[in-house]
Amino acid sequence: MSEKFDVIVIGSGPGGYVAAIRAAQLGLKTACVEKWVNKDGKTVNGGTCLNVGCIPSKALLDSSWKYHEAKDDFDIHGIEAKVKIDVKKMIGRKDDIVKKLTGGVAGLFMANKVTSIEGTGKLLAGKKVEVTDHNGKSTTYEAENIILASGSVPVNIPPAPVDNKIIVDSTGALEFTQVPKRLGVIGAGVIGLELGSVWNRLGSDVVVLEALDSFLAIMDQQIAKESQKIFKKQGLDIRLSCRVTGTEVKGKEVVVTYQDKDGKEHQETFDKLIVCVGRRPYTEGLLSEDAGVKLDERGFIYVNDLCMTSAPGVWAVGDVVRGPMLAHKASEEGVVVAERIAGQKPMMNYDVIPNVIYTHPEIAAVGRTEEQVKADGEPYNVGVFPFAASGRAMAANDTHGMVKIIAHAETDRVLGAHIVGPSAADLVQQVAIAMEFGSSAEDIGMTVFGHPTLSEAVKEAALAANGHAIHIANRKKRK
Repeated sequence: MSEKFDVIVIGSGPGGYVAAIRAAQLGLKTACVEKWVNKDGKTVNGGTCLNVGCIPSKALLDSSWKYHEAKDDFDIHGIEAKVKIDVKKMIGRKDDIVKKLTGGVAGLFMANKVTSIEGTGKLLAGKKVEVTDHNGKSTTYEAENIILASGSVPVNIPPAPVDNKIIVDSTGALEFTQVPKRLGVIGAGVIGLELGSVWNRLGSDVVVLEALDSFLAIMDQQIAKESQKIFKKQGLDIRLSCRVTGTEVKGKEVVVTYQDKDGKEHQETFDKLIVCVGRRPYTEGLLSEDAGVKLDERGFIYVNDLCMTSAPGVWAVGDVVRGPMLAHKASEEGVVVAERIAGQKPMMNYDVIPNVIYTHPEIAAVGRTEEQVKADGEPYNVGVFPFAASGRAMAANDTHGMVKIIAHAETDRVLGAHIVGPSAADLVQQVAIAMEFGSSAEDIGMTVFGHPTLSEAVKEAALAANGHAIHIANRKKRK
């Protein structure tokens, strides 16, 4: 007779492991199935985020930024330094951080009495899960509720087949042992900009090829245009309206052929090429034909607003369902589902999910863009405050960018915040909290902020939305 649980989670990424821990905290007998195997051949938790995504990329971003500062920016502070980069040591530090965090998830499972099951999970009919271990042995488990959290994988494109030697995906780009002299990046999205920034800082000549004719189309366009200017100054060669049509590996180089907006053909030769044109939901082998779980037209698992699938007792969270592919979104959905299973009535506010690009300066957003508010036909005010006017940013020699806050012209309710600048990821969270409580721009403007801080830029932008900014000439923009 198969072992029975209250909850079985398939996948231990940010959605899955958080769901499992929360379910166990609520007194539910919980198991989590994971098939990911690390370089040592051991099963590890954490999914893409901890192993080859959010965490390792941030480790390299921080290391490369410190190198850049020491090499190029210390002089302005009166500090003279001669520095060199040890790429292998930098990669080793990244690996150590990953090991600590993935091991931490295993420790949390033990502390919360979550049963770890190693192997590949498949949902069967009747709320059963078949797990095939790494030796090919299959075991079937039962549960009252099953949570699918299988995540996503990089999208591959035929013109640039990944070999993870010369042409790599986002995972391979985290494993370079030396700095490529010429680096090509296909895709100017979040991943492309972050990885391109890492190797650009370390000395690569980076060319980013983007098929779309607009830069960061999902972001507020004022912030996107400002960001593009900053990246250009940093040396990133970002080429829009460039569609890659073919690649040819020649020895230790790759020749990339692409067409510009006029259809003219061009070629560039690189030492390495990173393909990062997006991610897709990962459902291969996840569902039996009679599982009863439906997929939508894009291959995502269909769920309602509460993350319930079309099969009774089966839920799905994270990258495998609709919505932004963000680790924090997945985690929050995992908590909501676990609490729903336990009989509670939580709801998730999808209108207030921060989005961050961890370049330097960072780019962060929450709520609607100016373009979206305009398209919705709502009257609005815009307040902008540049970091060039921030005393704290000046002291840090980090004055690029701005804070932009959009508020409803009649109610003053904050509709969105968009930031490019130092610590943008943390600053935008302040506005997210305010929005969650239905704050007005005036509420933020009346809040006492510490001085001197970068956070004051948020206060000033909120004041500027109503023409009350103190430290810049007011440029109230009413639409």
